[in-house]
Amino acid sequence: MIFDFSFYLFIGVLITGVIWVFDRFYLARKRAELVQSKTLFSVENIIKEPVVVEYAKSFFPVLLIVFLLRGFIVEPFKIPSGSMLPSLYIGDFILVNKFAYGIRVPVLNEKIVEIGEPERGDVMVFRYPRDPSLDYIKRVIGLPGDHIAYYNKVLYVNGRPVNRKFEGQYEGPGQEHASEYVENLLNVDHPILLMPGRPNSLEGEYIVPEKMYFVMGDNRDNSADSRVWGAVPEENIVGKAFMIWMHWSDGVHWQRLGNTIN
Repeated sequence: MIFDFSFYLFIGVLITGVIWVFDRFYLARKRAELVQSKTLFSVENIIKEPVVVEYAKSFFPVLLIVFLLRGFIVEPFKIPSGSMLPSLYIGDFILVNKFAYGIRVPVLNEKIVEIGEPERGDVMVFRYPRDPSLDYIKRVIGLPGDHIAYYNKVLYVNGRPVNRKFEGQYEGPGQEHASEYVENLLNVDHPILLMPGRPNSLEGEYIVPEKMYFVMGDNRDNSADSRVWGAVPEENIVGKAFMIWMHWSDGVHWQRLGNTIN
């Protein structure tokens, strides 16, 4: 069990729900009995709900709705690093589809309904294998059973080099002296950044184990990913990133709002 925001949200739902049920089926009846017996001086004092009950009844439906939305439908995340440049900027606030890869039990993250599986090219949020309390975001490169190789800054999938097209010098924020390319990952086009003058230290070949996924950042020379810490287990998957709903870095960048994530 991961003690993250979802866990504490669940605890909030549980506590307020228990208070609401206890009041509904016990305290409310006791107050009604006291009113009928007229054993107290003021009827107003009898029928007045305790402050804790008032707060619990107010917060319970709100917390429950937020918990269900985050747990089963969509969850917001903030991009903290430049490892996914130029696709995602530092300061992007994104939405993640929680049911794209199956419906999971919140907090426990156990899949209960099969819907779909990650595909090459998907931008995926997952729990970092070395510390599951942290959420990471990368692009899916290899599926279970795939042979992945990376040499001289060229990606190979199952023995085939992945084609890429030079787009020019990267002029966006967060990275200097980078070249931008469009990579065609087996018919999925997406941008990447490469640093021409930087030696490549993350070379090697990998066979993706069953029920695991090989992921990489689009900022290839500035990303710690499966080349460093291995493939992502299926049980660590959180969901598929699909939209930028907000961007904040020294103010709102309106042109990024509503952009889809490809």
